[in-house]
Amino acid sequence: MRGVVWGLHLVLPLLGLWLLLSQPDVNVFWQHNPSHFWLIVLVAGVNVGLGLLISEASRRRQDARLFLVSMVFLGSAGFFFLHGLATPGLILPRGSVGFDLGQQVGLSIASVFAFASALALDEKAADAVLRSQHFVRGVLIGFMALWGVVSLVPGLTPLSEPPTVSPIDWLAWASVPGVLLYAAAGVMMFLLHRRRPSAMLISLITAYALLAESMVAGMSQLNWHLSWWEWHLLLTLAFVFVAYSAYLQFRREGSSAGLFDSVALSATVARIRRDYDEALEELVEHVRRGEPLAATRLSGKFRLNEGQAAVLDRAGAALANERELSERLAALVAVSAQTRVGLPEDQLLTTSLERVRQAYGDVKIALVADGATRIGSRDYHFTDGNPIRRERLLAFPLTVKGNVAGVLEVPVGRTGQDEALAATLAGQLSISLENARLYQELHTLFHQYMSPDVAHALLADPGQAALGGELRELTALFADLKGFTTFSERVTPGEIVEMLNRYHTAAVPCILNNGGTIVQFVGDALLALFNAPATQAGHARAACRAALEMQRAAAEVAEEMAWKRVDDVQWPTFRVGVNTGPALVGNIGSPELRGFNAMGDCVNVAARLQALAEPGTVVIGETTYRQLGAGVSVSPLGRLSLKGKEERVAAYVLTEMT
Repeated sequence: MRGVVWGLHLVLPLLGLWLLLSQPDVNVFWQHNPSHFWLIVLVAGVNVGLGLLISEASRRRQDARLFLVSMVFLGSAGFFFLHGLATPGLILPRGSVGFDLGQQVGLSIASVFAFASALALDEKAADAVLRSQHFVRGVLIGFMALWGVVSLVPGLTPLSEPPTVSPIDWLAWASVPGVLLYAAAGVMMFLLHRRRPSAMLISLITAYALLAESMVAGMSQLNWHLSWWEWHLLLTLAFVFVAYSAYLQFRREGSSAGLFDSVALSATVARIRRDYDEALEELVEHVRRGEPLAATRLSGKFRLNEGQAAVLDRAGAALANERELSERLAALVAVSAQTRVGLPEDQLLTTSLERVRQAYGDVKIALVADGATRIGSRDYHFTDGNPIRRERLLAFPLTVKGNVAGVLEVPVGRTGQDEALAATLAGQLSISLENARLYQELHTLFHQYMSPDVAHALLADPGQAALGGELRELTALFADLKGFTTFSERVTPGEIVEMLNRYHTAAVPCILNNGGTIVQFVGDALLALFNAPATQAGHARAACRAALEMQRAAAEVAEEMAWKRVDDVQWPTFRVGVNTGPALVGNIGSPELRGFNAMGDCVNVAARLQALAEPGTVVIGETTYRQLGAGVSVSPLGRLSLKGKEERVAAYVLTEMT
């Protein structure tokens, strides 16, 4: 709707011109030389003022488009003023050719600048325009001075003489390029307005349209008729419209610094935005450093008045507080995230302290040592859990399971909100510290008494500890020490424990490194599962690889301990059985005591194959052998009769894998 109203305002002058030209009796003659001269002086003065304002904006912003727009106003104002000086009876006694031509020539020159101002100049073209601005301005001023001389000095040239033919035939056609240039400039400026809406752009588009219409109105050359006065009125409206828009924007912003920024080139607008962003950052930094009048540092650069500087100060302070609050909240989130990582306690505190200091300043943390809570020479004794204030410092207790475990010392904030955030930080650090210690306890308890896979699964989902299980295919590895009983009878209990620990220390990494889960240690025997509880591709190959590595590691241990042999006591030797098949996997036991295990024929067969294996060898079942594929060396044992099995079971001695 607003666009329709704007369009009607532009169309109505043309309709009025058409009515005047089509109705000669209405297009009356009225010549009043003083009114004509003073109207032109007034409008030219407004126009020169606008041109100088825009020219100053161009100089300050180093923008080529603003320079070209200023030339539109200065050029049209200059020729408009020369047209006024050519008013009959002022300098020349009668009308002249210069009087008839001057304004159309000026508007035609200004149309070139208008068209150029609407172009999307790239950086190279814009720099070329700015480098040549003094030359262009000088040429325009020189041409206007020359036009003034040849059109106002009586008898010097035909331009100062009355026209021999009126109207001048070629003048209407010569005005057409200027009209088209104004129209093209208006269209391009409108497209710019669509991308970058601005009241000043609308004013400039309107001015270009009115200048084009004034050229159309001047084509009739019916001097002193109403149609002739109409183009004077259109010129007046064009300049006054832009001036009034600039005045409104000045009233709204309270400064002339940015009146025409919206008209500038895109590169200039982007640079202005960066300048304002940098200024805002500078303002916030000043406020954060406790400089209450930070905006006064920017008032010269951005031409701020005292009231605007005060408002910007308050806005900067509010923004600084908001940013500080956001940074402190972000630090709280970062500290909270550490509670899920399971970092060691010292690393947790170091990481948290580094992040917290970015938001809270010179923060210090100390843990209880020798029964005292101390930071430097300052001792803190928390009796009721409330913070302790000392000079510019505020100390909060860090607690673990309700007991004081340390102290958090922060600089005193400016507001009560800062103190509340610091208290929240202390609470979050206490939670992180307690979780770190609990995590370490759980790590010790779980990981030293069960497989890492089982421990991780239980920590992630405690519901997995419920009694029950599922049927799945797995590979069971069963191993025990041949000769353990004889060895046990001939050595001390301490030597038995030493021997078992040495063997298991060598064997356990072989299983874990291949993805296995150890579910049982029974005396000298162990049971490991592959593909349970964690899913594992190629679990048969992984189990067999672990078995061969176990035998090599055990052989190294036996060789290393050979010098400790007493009399003819020999260290036991591992024998290993590996079998693949379905088994029931889950938590077995009672509500009071349970354990992760596997039951089924697959596991029983693995135990039986282990019992038949020679010391130092690995015996595998038929299903396991089929899943190994190529790259293995085995020795068939034929079909063996196993205890508890009615059918014979094929078995193989595994000797090598690639």
